[in-house]
Amino acid sequence: MSALRDALRELPKAVFADLLESDDAYLLVVDLPGVTAETADVRFEDGRLVIEARREKSLPQEFRYLREDRSLFLDAELPLPPDASGDGAEASMERGVLELHLPKRTATPERSIPITDDSAE
Repeated sequence: MSALRDALRELPKAVFADLLESDDAYLLVVDLPGVTAETADVRFEDGRLVIEARREKSLPQEFRYLREDRSLFLDAELPLPPDASGDGAEASMERGVLELHLPKRTATPERSIPITDDSAE
C-alpha cells in the first residue's frame, strides 16, 4: 500500500485525494472539480488503477487568460495495494468527487492439494 500512498503524493498539487482502509476494502476519494461521470474513466491495468478525467471550462468572450492553472485533463496511474481486487470494485461521482471502493482479496482457505503418483502406471 505504500506504493499507492507515494503515488498519491505525486498527483498534481491541484488534485486532492484521500485513501482509507477497512478490514475488507480500500476507499480512494479523489476531488476532480468540474469532472462528471461521463467525462471520467477508471480502469484496472496490470495491477494499476488508471484514472483519466477531463473537465470542461468555458471562457467568456470578453475575457482572456492572464494565468491558467486549472488543467483540463488528469491522467493518473496508481499502483494498487497487493491485496486490492478489481473484482467487485465500485465507483461513484458526486459533485466532482470520485469515490472508488476497492475490495480486498479474501484469503484462500487452506485445502489439501492431491498428488498423483505417475510411477504407478
